[in-house]
Amino acid sequence: MQFSQLELVYPYWLWLLPLPILIYWFIPAYRTRQSAIKVPFFDVLVQALDEVPSQGASQLNASYWQKALLIISWCLLIFALTKPTILGPPQTRESLGRDVMVVVDLSGSMAERDFVSKTASDNGGIQKISRLDAAKEVLADFAKTRQGDRLGLILFGDAAFVQTPFTADQKVWLALLNQTDVAMAGQSTHLGDAIGLAIKVFEQSATADLSASTDPQHPNQKSREKVAIVLTDGNDTGSYVEPIDAAKVAAAKNVRIHMIAMGDPTTVGEKALDMDVINRVAKVSGGQAFQAINRNELEQAYAAIGKLEPQLYESTTYRPKQSIHQYSIMLIVVMYLFGFGFATVKRQLTSATKKAAQQSGENNV
Repeated sequence: MQFSQLELVYPYWLWLLPLPILIYWFIPAYRTRQSAIKVPFFDVLVQALDEVPSQGASQLNASYWQKALLIISWCLLIFALTKPTILGPPQTRESLGRDVMVVVDLSGSMAERDFVSKTASDNGGIQKISRLDAAKEVLADFAKTRQGDRLGLILFGDAAFVQTPFTADQKVWLALLNQTDVAMAGQSTHLGDAIGLAIKVFEQSATADLSASTDPQHPNQKSREKVAIVLTDGNDTGSYVEPIDAAKVAAAKNVRIHMIAMGDPTTVGEKALDMDVINRVAKVSGGQAFQAINRNELEQAYAAIGKLEPQLYESTTYRPKQSIHQYSIMLIVVMYLFGFGFATVKRQLTSATKKAAQQSGENNV
């Protein structure tokens, strides 16, 4: 252990270290009174007993090891009162500021191959890929810019389901995103139900965070901001909850919804984009609506959302502390047990030696 890792919580107790010296100087030792007999032949008696006379009282004198034990014990006691603590290695605590739920349309129209692959465009060629594959590529780049945010993933078609609950592990989130496929949730577009499910997941997450904040094992954190990004290429085709009504509930729950419409707005039928509904959902919830008919516009939409929802990432570094004052007290107890045990054994040996000498003298007489 290095001295730089040691910290005294109450260092002012060190002022008491010289207290025993002051007591020794200014307060005399206690003297016990003893009965004495006055005899006229005192000098002869003292010479016969070979004793040094005192002033009518006796004073117990401690041996050197007893004095050393008292000094060490006093120092250890003061050291314990200062509450010494050892600083552990630095720990980093991250504070996540925003929950971002990505809601992806998996209806059959997402299989349309009218977007250009990023790899092909970088090499100067043109390779058409599906709308879903293009969304995956853009979302992979978008996730890298969301340090400190928790990402979730909801997929919807005929029904909506949670593919990934909120997580700060971007690798896991991307892996589950890449496992998605067109029509795995059905051919229709139940946009309103997907928004409703996103609101429900936000509510469940807020309840779990509230429970964690009251747990002494978890640090209290501020309530996270709630953002939903909905990616769709069609209009709502039969949700139990109308998208506009779901957006009103989202606004009441402080959930902002950004809408991204993929595909050609001139398309008719079930694959048509209802831009009026998309714009109203975004406006009612406090978000914005974007339209992307190619990959560049899709990237620009996510870049704009990144600017609208900047990172709320904080990290604090701290060093855990462990008090070691109890070891000083334990050492004092062990020292005194050893000292008293040593004194007791020494006294018994001395007593046994005197008895043996007396018995030897009597036998000689």
